[in-house]
Amino acid sequence: VVADCQESGKGRRGRSWTSPSGVNLYMSLILRPDILPSLATMVTLVAALAVRKGILETAGCETQIKWPNDLVSGGKKVCGILTEMSAELEGIHYIVVGIGINANIDAFPPEVAETATSIFLETGERISRSRLAAAVMKAFEEYYDQFIEAGSLKNLVDEYNEKMANKDRTVKVLDPAGEYQGVALGINEKGELLVKTDSGHIR
Repeated sequence: VVADCQESGKGRRGRSWTSPSGVNLYMSLILRPDILPSLATMVTLVAALAVRKGILETAGCETQIKWPNDLVSGGKKVCGILTEMSAELEGIHYIVVGIGINANIDAFPPEVAETATSIFLETGERISRSRLAAAVMKAFEEYYDQFIEAGSLKNLVDEYNEKMANKDRTVKVLDPAGEYQGVALGINEKGELLVKTDSGHIR
């Protein structure tokens, strides 16, 4: 499902997502995978790889993945991914992967201007949103097939870690049990972030 604009675009934790008409790409993929609900969070990481490849192929713009659900260029956010699902203990009814890509927008509201960018602002060129959507979908099919076949991210871990923005950097983990800091080592095949704490433990 692709929209030209959104009147109440949303991001993680109920934040709003600026969605003006005519400039960006807003798309939702509806999936019904035959996998356990516990594996569903990995779909976000699959989508991030697909968006990165789609942007590179369409616009020649290099982006990095900020675990778990953003893509950044020049340290600023160019894409957000929000995955939601309806499930029971034994199976998934559906997963919706919402993807918002700042494509041709040339200015942002003051509250996000310091942290957001677009493909246009990074490259100076406007791109076809339909071509971008097609490239992302093509890449998603390739990565998604590998994920479903393996039942994990084991075939995608190396590529993901290679393109990860926060790898080998100090990160703050907002764990409900208590936040902590450490160095991000990358992800494992479950899509979990591995963090080496100051004490040397890997969490």
